[in-house]
Amino acid sequence: MARAVSIGLLSMATIAGLAPAAQAAEPGDIVQALHHIPGLTVVKEDPAPAGFRFFELTFTQPADHRHPDKGTFQQRFTLLHRDFSAPTVAFTSGYNVSLTPNRSEPTQIVNGNQLSMEYRYFLPSRPDPENWSQQLTIWQAAADEHRAVQAFKAIYPGKWLATGGSKGGMTATYFRRFFPNDVDGTIPYVAPNEVVQNGSYNRFLAKVGDDPACRDNLKALQRDALRRRDELGAIAAKDIAKNGYTFDIVGSADKSLEISVIDSYFAFWQYQKQADCATVPKVGAPADQVYAWFEKVDSLNGYSDQGLVPFIPYYYQAAVQLNAPEAYDGYLRDLLRYPGADAPRTFVPKSVQVPPFQPFAMADIDWWVKTQGSQFLFVYGGNDPWGAEPFVPSRHDSSRYVVAGGNHGARIAQLPADQAATATATVRRWAGLPATPAAPQLRPNTTGFPLFDADLSLIGQPKL
Repeated sequence: MARAVSIGLLSMATIAGLAPAAQAAEPGDIVQALHHIPGLTVVKEDPAPAGFRFFELTFTQPADHRHPDKGTFQQRFTLLHRDFSAPTVAFTSGYNVSLTPNRSEPTQIVNGNQLSMEYRYFLPSRPDPENWSQQLTIWQAAADEHRAVQAFKAIYPGKWLATGGSKGGMTATYFRRFFPNDVDGTIPYVAPNEVVQNGSYNRFLAKVGDDPACRDNLKALQRDALRRRDELGAIAAKDIAKNGYTFDIVGSADKSLEISVIDSYFAFWQYQKQADCATVPKVGAPADQVYAWFEKVDSLNGYSDQGLVPFIPYYYQAAVQLNAPEAYDGYLRDLLRYPGADAPRTFVPKSVQVPPFQPFAMADIDWWVKTQGSQFLFVYGGNDPWGAEPFVPSRHDSSRYVVAGGNHGARIAQLPADQAATATATVRRWAGLPATPAAPQLRPNTTGFPLFDADLSLIGQPKL
């Protein structure tokens, strides 16, 4: 990884030269303006709420930014356009791009445009031929975002912000690390900072929440499920037959079941709330009831090939650069048939060669954020396990907020009123707008957009 990082650092200046030299378009029709951006294709325009226009786009990117002569691929974007003079928010989930018009919280705060980007290697945004080790790195993805932002600045010359939730928050952070001058502020939501496996996640999980009885009940249910794996496995088999699930990647349905049971404790605190402790089935509850609870929290068939294939690029990166939490399973060891299987490499097909882990990738990001990063506003949920090892922002116009009792959907609107107002004013200042006393509100909106959680694009996806 030392070589990969050094390449990224040396290439910051040259990568700008790879960005398309888009001709500035006079403000007018957005379609005409988009056609002025070299390499951009308007796939279609979809309906959008009043006052906005929404486009599906593709953008030609080098498969390898270090060697732009070695082929290209089409990266899928969407654009929510409001006004050429409005601030623009670069958003990514770190996974696939949503093809439904929606506004991230920063986009709502600044009432801006939103350019949403699909992460490379998430289909269909994948080079052909594939070269995972050279093309799927945090630097290559940051270079994708850099070229896109630079290209779109030709039609959106105002202030720019970057944001994303979970892996998208990580992506926004890494983008800022390698290209610190591209945007005027970065707002990562619930972004893990997995520098090293040092037990931080397990220490967090051992004390998460305000009710020790809830933690005990969850652990008791896990042990009960593993003791009754044949009974639960029979129910799972019906779903497998009905849906045509296969388990070639992890090896068997039983292995998927065991890993899901291990993950269920983490997943409960990731997406559920403290009040949901009351829904945890008691030991010995009917198998159908227990199975239904797992379907809500962490499906026992969640590691089927069909469930894994869309997210293989994440698991690959977790195994090579991003790192991942250690399994919280010490109290289950006597019941495990596949100890050590709950790790990213398990979820990558054997057809994809996984290089050794590169420990300096996250160490570099962590050091830069806490010493040199500026204009960062991190938001975490107090009960979200992914915040067990959070980013520590520098003192350079940066801050970190924690939603008390919040989960993986934590956002500015859930903070106490004074903190929400301060955070909102900061985001608006970075966008070149006057501060307003009103912070975002947690209420049904009447704008025609769906309600947007920090991890909107991640709901129903495995773990991160």
